[in-house]
Amino acid sequence: MPRKQHRAGYYDKKIAKRMDIQEKLHAFQQYIDAEEKIEPKDWMPEEYRTHNIRQISQHAHSEVIGMQPEGNWITRAPTLRAKKILLAKIQDEAGHGLYLYSAAETLGISRDEMIQQLHTGKAKYSSVFNYPTLNWADIGAIGWLVDGAAVTNQLSLRRTSFGPYARAMFRICNEESFHQRQGYEIMLKMAKGTKDQKEMAQDALNRWWWPALMMFGPHDNQSSRTTKGMLWKIKRAGNDELRQRFIDKTVPQSEFLGLTIPDAALSWNETTGHYDTGEINWDEFNRVVAGDGPCNRERMDHHKRVHEEGAWVRAAAAAFADKQKGMADAF
Repeated sequence: MPRKQHRAGYYDKKIAKRMDIQEKLHAFQQYIDAEEKIEPKDWMPEEYRTHNIRQISQHAHSEVIGMQPEGNWITRAPTLRAKKILLAKIQDEAGHGLYLYSAAETLGISRDEMIQQLHTGKAKYSSVFNYPTLNWADIGAIGWLVDGAAVTNQLSLRRTSFGPYARAMFRICNEESFHQRQGYEIMLKMAKGTKDQKEMAQDALNRWWWPALMMFGPHDNQSSRTTKGMLWKIKRAGNDELRQRFIDKTVPQSEFLGLTIPDAALSWNETTGHYDTGEINWDEFNRVVAGDGPCNRERMDHHKRVHEEGAWVRAAAAAFADKQKGMADAF
């Protein structure tokens, strides 16, 4: 059915009044199956709205919290060039959080409510950001592995069914690709450097490999939200498929670096055309998600403190906006 006719048949208010909930749900699914985008003012099931709020806000929280592991290395970057690149990357991550919070707000939730959910533990962020950055090689590993995993996941989200989220992902993916290249460049320099530098690179890979794989979430058959997310095309690929894409892409990169993936079970499977790997430590994953990772409390305490210290900036900005609006209304 042509887009205009389909949209009129489903979203026209006069027609919608005559539709019961099952008819609306059927028309909603037809619209998604036709690869159309759902926009904020369109009718949507409440579960679709809350699913998107949870996913988008978690994504936003991850971008903002993810600034912390790298932030303390700005003053310790080995060169001015490295410092400028790291600053640009962290600034990008702040921007990604802004885009995503804004996209979530179109679904009827406020920024303050999302932040409150983060601070009370109701909302989560990616478990990978609860691990420490011990040296400069960790900055390389984060860029190469963590941002590489993020790009693998986010490229598929450019086709997610909620319009504002999908459009935000185009710019975010472009910038995340830069972050991945920045990290790989650091690892390349260290892997091709002195014996100590290569050992640092290998140690960073050892510590970040498994947390990066955990970023994709539990196996699809153990994820309660995967079925609905895939049905509504909020997710465009399952956790296991995305994780496999990342592994297949990253293993050859590690071989080029001369580094060893810390997985004794890793092997190429001629039959499947993919790498087989060992099993992830899901007990560790669940423990970190539940708040008992190496840096969970540190990350959240820092975010709360900075949020409280910045309250006057938000108040001043709101007052200035009100003043400008008042002046505009006077004319």
